[in-house]
Amino acid sequence: MSLTRCVLQNVHTLADFYRQLHAQLPLPPHFGDNQDALWDALTGDLPGPLEIVWKQPQLLGAAAEPLQELLRDAAEERDDLCLYLLP
Repeated sequence: MSLTRCVLQNVHTLADFYRQLHAQLPLPPHFGDNQDALWDALTGDLPGPLEIVWKQPQLLGAAAEPLQELLRDAAEERDDLCLYLLP
C-alpha cells in the first residue's frame, strides 16, 4: 500500500483540525468529529502506512494537548503510523 500523508497546518480551531482530517484522510462515512471517533479511525479504520504531520499545534491552544496525546498513543499502537509534531 502507498503512504497516506496528512499535513495539518494553520489549525486555530477544532473545526479546522477536523476539516483538514476529512480533506486528507479516507475517513469512514460514520466518522464523527470527536476524539473517540478519531481514535477508532486511527487504530482500526484507516489502512496504513500513515504519516501525520502537525505544524504548529500550539496555534490550537489548550485543545491541542489532548489531541497530541491521542495522536502519540495511536502512533505507539500502530507500527505503520508516524507522527511529527513540528513547532
